[in-house]
Amino acid sequence: MLVSVVEYPLRCPQPFERLPELAYNLWWSWQPEAQALFEYIDAAHWRRHRNPVKLLREAGPALRKLARDVPFLAMYEDVVRAFDEYMNATPTWHGRKSPRDQKSPVAYFCAEFGFHESLPIYCGGLGILAGDHTKAASDLGVPFVGVGLLYKNGYFTQRIDAKGNQVAEYPKLDFANLPATPVWVLPLRQRQGRPATPVGLHVAVDLPGRRVWAQCWLVNVGRAQVILLDADLARNKPKDRRLTAQLYGGDRDTRIAQEIILGIGGVRALRALGISPAVWHLNEGHAAFVLFERIAELRKKQKLDFDYAVEAVAADTVFTTHTPVAAGNEAFGLPLMDKYFRRFCAQNNLELSRLLNLGLQSEEGGYKFFSMTVLALRLSSGSNGVSRLHGEVSRKLWKHLWPNIPQAESPITSITNGVHAPTWMAPEMAELFARHLGRNWRAHPDDTVFWEKARQIPDGELWRVRRHLKMRLIDFARQRLSRQLQRHGASKKQIKAAAKVLHPEALTIGFARRFASYKRADLIFREVKRLEKLVNNLKRPVQIIFAGKAHPQDREGQAILRRVFQMTQRKSLKGKVILLEDYDMNVGRHLVQGVDVWLNNPRRPMEASGTSGQKVLLNGGLNCSILDGWWAEGYEGGNGWAIGKVTEGLSEAEQDRADARALYEVLEKEVIPCFYRRDREGLPRQWLKKVKASMATLIPRFNTETMVKNYAEKLYAPTRRRGEFVQSNRFANAAALAKIKEYLRAQWPLLHITHAAMTTAAAKRGAALNISAGVYLGALPPHLVQVEACAMAAQQNGALEVIQAMPLQQVKLNGNGVCQYKLELNHQPDRFRYWRLRVLPRHPALGHKHELGLIHWRDL
Repeated sequence: MLVSVVEYPLRCPQPFERLPELAYNLWWSWQPEAQALFEYIDAAHWRRHRNPVKLLREAGPALRKLARDVPFLAMYEDVVRAFDEYMNATPTWHGRKSPRDQKSPVAYFCAEFGFHESLPIYCGGLGILAGDHTKAASDLGVPFVGVGLLYKNGYFTQRIDAKGNQVAEYPKLDFANLPATPVWVLPLRQRQGRPATPVGLHVAVDLPGRRVWAQCWLVNVGRAQVILLDADLARNKPKDRRLTAQLYGGDRDTRIAQEIILGIGGVRALRALGISPAVWHLNEGHAAFVLFERIAELRKKQKLDFDYAVEAVAADTVFTTHTPVAAGNEAFGLPLMDKYFRRFCAQNNLELSRLLNLGLQSEEGGYKFFSMTVLALRLSSGSNGVSRLHGEVSRKLWKHLWPNIPQAESPITSITNGVHAPTWMAPEMAELFARHLGRNWRAHPDDTVFWEKARQIPDGELWRVRRHLKMRLIDFARQRLSRQLQRHGASKKQIKAAAKVLHPEALTIGFARRFASYKRADLIFREVKRLEKLVNNLKRPVQIIFAGKAHPQDREGQAILRRVFQMTQRKSLKGKVILLEDYDMNVGRHLVQGVDVWLNNPRRPMEASGTSGQKVLLNGGLNCSILDGWWAEGYEGGNGWAIGKVTEGLSEAEQDRADARALYEVLEKEVIPCFYRRDREGLPRQWLKKVKASMATLIPRFNTETMVKNYAEKLYAPTRRRGEFVQSNRFANAAALAKIKEYLRAQWPLLHITHAAMTTAAAKRGAALNISAGVYLGALPPHLVQVEACAMAAQQNGALEVIQAMPLQQVKLNGNGVCQYKLELNHQPDRFRYWRLRVLPRHPALGHKHELGLIHWRDL
């Protein structure tokens, strides 16, 4: 472990002295046996709080009684044994794959982490993804340390009043009851020779006119660890103690201060703990100030020139963008940046203008601002979107950073998000897999051949599990809705009616998302009369469960939530369309495990990935979705349903109308008939065939083990190697690379293609395609230049895309500075109608051949 726990803040009597160790490691959050152990101690307490730390603090006499409970003792020994086997298992996947890369970790910075509802410091998809990423890194043995913030009030608790208005409440978290421990360190000096006494680790950042301190907290997540920073300290001023109060709360000053604590404070926390990451992964732009601090470190400690420091920092940085629209990317005005970083620059011998230029962005009209995403894209060795489609959207969105580079070749790749199967899969479904796929089925998370076995699961058994999970969801929804009505002061008759809402045999659709406007939670209400016919059909009824939060400052999102609530109160829909308040991981878990169909209808291409539907397929539910995010690459026809077709050029209003019509058509003509088509045994055979096709084709592709393996192989490993190279020889290679880049930029305007020719012939003897070219290099040596012949193909939008790039061979360098090149092919690909010649820089230390954005083109 990178950080050792000095002492757990609670103790348990023998023979249960290791219960605190289990409670303070979120390994239990994806282990049903460990959860059953805690539930055994006090079932009512566990169901109410689902928090083992709070449970153990309040268990008291119950634990002492259990010392004589033989079944509990056996459970305890089994769970401790399983925990030890997990923590000490060798070799792990990563240990086998990269045995020399086990010491220095990946440092993963994110503004939110969603591990479990007992640690409510997450908002939505970004945090849940970060939590699942951390768990999968632990499972795979990737050396990993996360860095985030510990929010005193979390995100917010949602209450919906009797009129459908969202009421945001911010209860103060009791850190003593969280599965997080303060980080303790030994002070360097002791007074009067006394024994060393650990003290809490605090790190400082400078804000305008004052210094702010943050305490470091440790969260153990299996073998991975996460450091969380908390500014609620007595040594801080009252206003500064509130800086880490709310996730995404406060004004712009609060936001930039939070991100300074996260980025700059996070780096300082790792340094104080003696952790030297090999890879720095910035998960979304909120964490991009990590880059400023690391540049400052190198300027101050290594005395590097600014450009050399930039190269060294970029070499081992990875950046993931999650936002497909420009307005959703974090940005700050230049006056605000000046206010918060003028002192930082003075302290670290930095020019503010040079620092700001790294993230400078311009809008039409000349307005300039600082973009955290631009900063991260410019200073990373590898960057990615979170689905194949989102990668395409991101390359288009940020094309202006590489204006001469073909959009498809800009240095933003994609790694599609997945979900952590053990966290989201119902135990009953896991047991079904164990019976029919084998007890070791978890050892094959990404084996597509293995998962074909899912098609052989008996229909009857699968259907029984599905009905059980749906009934559990309905019971949960009824209880939650009853409490909601009690708070509204509803009559006894209304509360009693809530205990009978939803029907176990009805087709149940789930929609649970953040209530952002582009997710269109209310799309299905565009034709209410049509919906009324569906939910009130006595032979083939449909019911819908909604859940979700709108950001407290998102008025449009709150209006959509209010409209959904009002629809649930409509007499014709009441009890058949319901809205559950306070969406969190516990509500989400019940929904994804119990619904028959997961509805997802964002405005394409606004959904970067979306992972909630991936949790549904783990539990035998089916997806019905717009072809956006992950579903655009997951849908294969027989494993769910697509809403409408891919269309471009429509206005938002036109797209909404078209998608609403398509939604009703697919429900009426495909989804509902398929669910209610039964054989003599009462089984929906065609439906179950789709369920098994969904599991077979999608589970091995869209899980976090597959995702993290992709990160490890495609981004972490090459970034680690590049970082080692650039930073070696006391950063001499960083200096050399910066000089080479400066030299290439200075000489590039003089370079030009003097002539180019292409001839074709029948390929009986000799070459079928000959390309020759002359390039004036000026002072550039040939080894710094690459000449390529590009086979182009026209896309649907008319743009030309490089299908294949083939390097030309250098023939000779003339005395006049012109270098001759040629390419001979024995065949000419028939599908290529267009050919272009291009010249670009070449150097082994470049992370991407288009990294500099320098290129010359000529038609052939």
